[in-house]
Amino acid sequence: MKRIPAEFEKQEAILLAFPHEGADWPGKFNAIQWAFIDFIKKISFFEKVILIVQNQKHQKKVINKLTRARIDLDKIEFIKQDTNRSWMRDSGPIIVYNEKKQREAVRFDFNAWAKYDNFKKDRKIPAVVAKHIETPLIKATHSDHFVIMEGGAIDYNGQGTLITTEECLLHPMVQVRNPDFSQKDYEDVFQNYLGIDQVIWLGEGIEGDDTHGHIDDICRFINPHTVVLAEEKNSQDYNHRVMEENRERLENIRLHNGNHLDVIRIPMPGRIDFEDMRLPASYINFLIINDALLVPTFNDPNDYRVLGILKELMPNHQVIGIHALDLIWGLGTLHCLSHEIPASMISDFGL
Repeated sequence: MKRIPAEFEKQEAILLAFPHEGADWPGKFNAIQWAFIDFIKKISFFEKVILIVQNQKHQKKVINKLTRARIDLDKIEFIKQDTNRSWMRDSGPIIVYNEKKQREAVRFDFNAWAKYDNFKKDRKIPAVVAKHIETPLIKATHSDHFVIMEGGAIDYNGQGTLITTEECLLHPMVQVRNPDFSQKDYEDVFQNYLGIDQVIWLGEGIEGDDTHGHIDDICRFINPHTVVLAEEKNSQDYNHRVMEENRERLENIRLHNGNHLDVIRIPMPGRIDFEDMRLPASYINFLIINDALLVPTFNDPNDYRVLGILKELMPNHQVIGIHALDLIWGLGTLHCLSHEIPASMISDFGL
């Protein structure tokens, strides 16, 4: 049976795509490039970065910035591939282990969150990444349908449990990925391709989320039996009701061993608006890497509080805040932009 490893398991690398144009961050493209450099530098202290660049000319520009920032280029592997966007969590492959504990790259179809028209270049990313890491590519189908799904829609504990939202995958009218797919259809897909035998369905995601309900802004596993869940205490805020309803669902969950799921609340940053839009700022969009936890921060009073909570929860990891006010203008931050590449072969995970 296949098994999708948790993000907190051993990794070979982190996949990123360096932006080559600023459509996702209008007016902030220069700042975004340097924000990416900082992100890459933090990751490179702990593990390798597989970095997608548009072409040879773009690679030279990126190398210039990496060198100026004193980043060890031996920690960077380049893939030259044109992309529409840089959101590798959603367009990149999902790596699983097969019955022989060897890696396979699962390719889900990508259609830009059933919202935008330009995504054909991003559909090529799974194949080029799988080739680069010398991993077989498996196409995810169900009832002769190429399944559309983004990595940010799911989170998992490495032991057969996955968490997602009804808003993202089951809404009948808004940003519909797979028309006529039922809850059981998705659960069959998760079992067949990811080795999942327990799916936790939450309700809605946070306000301002361009993806219409991705789980990686609201609830994440930090170990096999514990999730952190976003909390909005202001009862007048839209997110308060949403997160309280999700909390109620989680409180009734039992894992395979019969124990209740541990649920830890993480405060949200204060509301961030730009022009006529609320931005989906969330500390839950962190990235777990080898021996470190990279957390988006927003010049908010809760920044230090959250970093402290996460350090208590993950004492064996360095907890590092990364300024994300520029990144969130693109409607996503650290987790959305990245995808972990698990170690090439690993024994059964036994926490």
